[in-house]
Amino acid sequence: MSKGEDLEISRIIWLEDIVDKILWKHNVKEIEVIEVFENKPKFQYKEKGYKPGEDVYVAFGRTKTDRLLSVFFVYTKDKRAIIVSARDMTEKERKKYVK
Repeated sequence: MSKGEDLEISRIIWLEDIVDKILWKHNVKEIEVIEVFENKPKFQYKEKGYKPGEDVYVAFGRTKTDRLLSVFFVYTKDKRAIIVSARDMTEKERKKYVK
């Protein structure tokens, strides 16, 4: 994973429409996203956010059932993760993750 960083997450923020979207579009449940963050994910910077100091990252990790997920979130100045999306890792992401 390139440009990986260790991020400390103080709180996960859920927006109702995002929870609904990741469930119907990607079949990912809230608990699975939480499990990724609790299971030492690999973080990667994705892009600069709209607000200064709030950038978009992806967390690559496993659920308790060994499902490999990519969780996209905005990392805020006060160490919160605002979930933007979550889905199964692509083949390319899986290969990098399991290295």
